[in-house]
Amino acid sequence: MERTFAIIKPDAFAAGDAGKILARIYAEGFKVVGIKKLYMSKVEAEGFYYVHKERPFFGELTDFMSSGPCIVMVLEAAGAIKKWRDLMGATNPAEADEGTLRKEFGRSIGENATHGSDAPETAAFEIPYFFSGLELL
Repeated sequence: MERTFAIIKPDAFAAGDAGKILARIYAEGFKVVGIKKLYMSKVEAEGFYYVHKERPFFGELTDFMSSGPCIVMVLEAAGAIKKWRDLMGATNPAEADEGTLRKEFGRSIGENATHGSDAPETAAFEIPYFFSGLELL
């Protein structure tokens, strides 16, 4: 089994879509081994997205991610990273396939409802950023 990191972002949380997204996660066969609701500070968002620090959208991204509550999760499944990315869909909801979370719940490239690790190395950084080993069941 593989683990990946996932976020239900502030836009989806504020729209009341978190429960629908969680239901899809379970329906697709993921096991949720860690979950918590939190309100990321600007500093926490900057640390989490540090790889994008030099990109022009960094300020907008970290402002958005610290704008309201979100749900952070660790998901487990065979091939979890690819499976979660496939379920999320393309970054731009307008380009996402029908049936994906971003197509259904995303509003724009910036407010696209979900986040997920894109590689094992990314998951290895992202999971312990928010979860200690004792919190993963």
